Amino acid sequence: MRRLATSVLGAALALGALLTSSPAGAQEIQLTGPLAGAPAVRKLRQYREGRFEVAPSLSFSLLDEYRRTILTGARIQYNIKDWISVGVWGAYGVVSLTTDLTDQIDTTAPRNSRTATNVNHDGNGKPLAFGDQTAKMQWVAAPQVQFAPFRGKLAIFQKVFLDTDLYLHGGLAFIGLQERGDCGDSGQKACSDPASFAVGSRTAIAPTFGLGLNFYTGDLVSVGLEYRALPFSWNRAGFDQQGGGNNGKFPDLKINSSDRTFKFNQMISLSVGFSFPKPKVSD
Repeated sequence: MRRLATSVLGAALALGALLTSSPAGAQEIQLTGPLAGAPAVRKLRQYREGRFEVAPSLSFSLLDEYRRTILTGARIQYNIKDWISVGVWGAYGVVSLTTDLTDQIDTTAPRNSRTATNVNHDGNGKPLAFGDQTAKMQWVAAPQVQFAPFRGKLAIFQKVFLDTDLYLHGGLAFIGLQERGDCGDSGQKACSDPASFAVGSRTAIAPTFGLGLNFYTGDLVSVGLEYRALPFSWNRAGFDQQGGGNNGKFPDLKINSSDRTFKFNQMISLSVGFSFPKPKVSD
């Protein structure tokens, strides 16, 4: 009996010791030797801070229904810090190509009274180029801010090492468009009139954002790859597709702003950047 009592008492004391919590405390590690007081990174090239950059670019629109656009332009920016910069990107459309869908509509769509509002014709049933009524981007100008939260080195076949940074950009874009003009309203041409298929110019305003990579091939030159989104509404086909009915979702024999539909426009750009003055090197 005495042994049993002793065993129970011992187990209780052991359990109490395990359950008793002791106050936690942080221990400061004192670094000694040659690394004492040293910065996290030494001899870091600051490719951005305090530098201007001019980067000619070539851009390609993505996922287009009716027209693909190739734009040439440039990015100009000033890097306030290594992680933030302000500037402007601009480009002009130098090539506009019709897609396979546009070519198929051009060759297969009938020209008659039922399609007279939507498909280009000469008024006598003769087909005219459908591509002439489709919209296209003429130019883009976008003041923007860049944030560069990540940087490091890229190894190519473990032979070539490039300083690299990933950046995010955002701003407001002004987009010059060529788009089918308004028709069908009082004082305007009928939308079945062949002259109504001519495109006119307008400017759209939209947010722009995306991300990119810079590869620094030297102190003054870099190579960039960038993705950009430009979401806004426009009438890309020149169709009468909305504006009528109780909810405005049916054709109304008019072409106007009601016929513009939202599109998440996207493009990818290649650039070569020239930065000055020479980058600073940290201690």
